[in-house]
Amino acid sequence: MSKHIIYTTRVEFGDCDPAGIVWYPNFFGWMDAASRHFFAECGVPRWEETTQTLGVIGTPLVDTKSRFVATASYGDTLKIAVTVREWREKSFVQSYRVTRDDPQGETLILEAEDVRIFGGKRPDGRLRALPVPPEIRALCE
Repeated sequence: MSKHIIYTTRVEFGDCDPAGIVWYPNFFGWMDAASRHFFAECGVPRWEETTQTLGVIGTPLVDTKSRFVATASYGDTLKIAVTVREWREKSFVQSYRVTRDDPQGETLILEAEDVRIFGGKRPDGRLRALPVPPEIRALCE
């Protein structure tokens, strides 16, 4: 089982559309930040270091899906719970649960998951999927 990490972000005025609700692509930016934060909290070095030590330049996104349940707006503080739901040979599935604390309790904003790879460079510079590094997986479990 993978660790669960909470990443917190505050919705700013510029994150919202003219109706005053968060413009949906911003959630994907926050989830991407939460993904990197997950690895940092687990003790994985910055990608600049893993590039040198493991050949891993980052964790590019290869697939995603989401389910929006409620809206968020300016001033809201969002909690993004992130975990690795599944480890595969050359990819992993990361899941996200975005919530907001309200006077009535916790409100679910969205649930999402994405498939990412540990990216490396081919000799010609093109991206390739590397096998999941066991040392990174061990830090995250």
